[in-house]
Amino acid sequence: MVTATLAALAGCGEKPQSMTVGGRQDTAAFQGTGMPYTAAGWKTGDKTSWESQLKARTQSGQNDYNKVN
Repeated sequence: MVTATLAALAGCGEKPQSMTVGGRQDTAAFQGTGMPYTAAGWKTGDKTSWESQLKARTQSGQNDYNKVN
């Protein structure tokens, strides 16, 4: 009986989950991550530079037609 009661109450000790401390705020992807590791030619905060980097990455690495031909 005591063991069953303790097992039932074990689930009540969960800590609250919130993103207030150390959580990431949603920002636009082209704003950057604040990390020094970025692709060459991309400037943090420059949306057109971000879009051109995505286009180049898509054409060179993710386009199977270009890989085969």
